[in-house]
Amino acid sequence: MKIQILGTGCHKCNTLAEVAEAAATELGLDYELEKIKDINQIMAFGVMMTPALAVDGEVKVVGKVPSVEAVKSILQ
Repeated sequence: MKIQILGTGCHKCNTLAEVAEAAATELGLDYELEKIKDINQIMAFGVMMTPALAVDGEVKVVGKVPSVEAVKSILQ
Protein backbone atom coordinates (compact mmCIF):
# COMPACT_ATOMS: atom_id res chain seq x y z
CA MET A 1 0.00 0.00 0.00
CA LYS A 2 1.28 3.45 -0.88
CA ILE A 3 0.30 6.29 1.46
CA GLN A 4 0.98 9.74 0.04
CA ILE A 5 1.01 12.98 1.98
CA LEU A 6 0.43 15.96 -0.31
CA GLY A 7 1.67 19.22 1.15
CA THR A 8 4.49 21.71 1.18
CA GLY A 9 5.88 20.65 4.55
CA CYS A 10 3.81 22.83 6.86
CA HIS A 11 2.98 21.81 10.44
CA LYS A 12 -0.37 20.29 9.44
CA CYS A 13 1.30 18.33 6.62
CA ASN A 14 3.84 16.87 9.05
CA THR A 15 1.08 16.06 11.55
CA LEU A 16 -0.92 14.26 8.84
CA ALA A 17 2.16 12.18 7.99
CA GLU A 18 2.55 11.22 11.66
CA VAL A 19 -1.15 10.34 11.97
CA ALA A 20 -1.09 8.24 8.77
CA GLU A 21 2.03 6.42 9.87
CA ALA A 22 0.56 5.71 13.32
CA ALA A 23 -2.67 4.39 11.77
CA ALA A 24 -0.86 2.11 9.32
CA THR A 25 1.45 0.82 12.05
CA GLU A 26 -1.44 0.12 14.44
CA LEU A 27 -3.18 -1.84 11.68
CA GLY A 28 0.01 -3.78 10.95
CA LEU A 29 -0.06 -2.81 7.28
CA ASP A 30 2.78 -3.22 4.81
CA TYR A 31 3.02 0.33 3.49
CA GLU A 32 5.26 2.93 1.89
CA LEU A 33 4.92 6.55 3.03
CA GLU A 34 5.68 9.18 0.41
CA LYS A 35 5.66 12.93 1.01
CA ILE A 36 4.88 14.95 -2.11
CA LYS A 37 5.93 18.58 -1.69
CA ASP A 38 6.09 19.73 -5.31
CA ILE A 39 3.11 21.99 -5.99
CA ASN A 40 2.78 20.79 -9.59
CA GLN A 41 2.58 17.15 -8.48
CA ILE A 42 0.04 18.09 -5.81
CA MET A 43 -2.09 19.90 -8.39
CA ALA A 44 -1.86 16.85 -10.69
CA PHE A 45 -3.91 15.01 -8.05
CA GLY A 46 -6.57 17.72 -8.37
CA VAL A 47 -5.79 18.98 -4.86
CA MET A 48 -6.08 22.71 -4.28
CA MET A 49 -5.89 22.68 -0.48
CA THR A 50 -3.29 21.00 1.70
CA PRO A 51 -2.65 18.86 3.53
CA ALA A 52 -4.12 15.94 1.62
CA LEU A 53 -3.92 12.19 2.02
CA ALA A 54 -3.88 9.80 -0.92
CA VAL A 55 -3.90 6.01 -0.75
CA ASP A 56 -2.59 4.14 -3.79
CA GLY A 57 -2.95 7.33 -5.86
CA GLU A 58 -6.55 8.05 -4.81
CA VAL A 59 -7.16 11.21 -2.77
CA LYS A 60 -9.05 10.41 0.44
CA VAL A 61 -8.72 13.55 2.62
CA VAL A 62 -8.20 17.20 1.66
CA GLY A 63 -7.56 20.28 3.79
CA LYS A 64 -7.63 18.72 7.25
CA VAL A 65 -5.87 16.38 9.63
CA PRO A 66 -8.19 13.53 10.61
CA SER A 67 -7.78 11.45 13.76
CA VAL A 68 -5.76 8.25 13.82
CA GLU A 69 -9.04 6.31 14.08
CA ALA A 70 -10.45 8.06 10.99
CA VAL A 71 -7.32 7.27 9.00
CA LYS A 72 -7.45 3.65 10.15
CA SER A 73 -10.98 3.33 8.74
CA ILE A 74 -9.76 4.82 5.43
CA LEU A 75 -6.85 2.37 5.24
CA GLN A 76 -8.87 -0.76 6.03
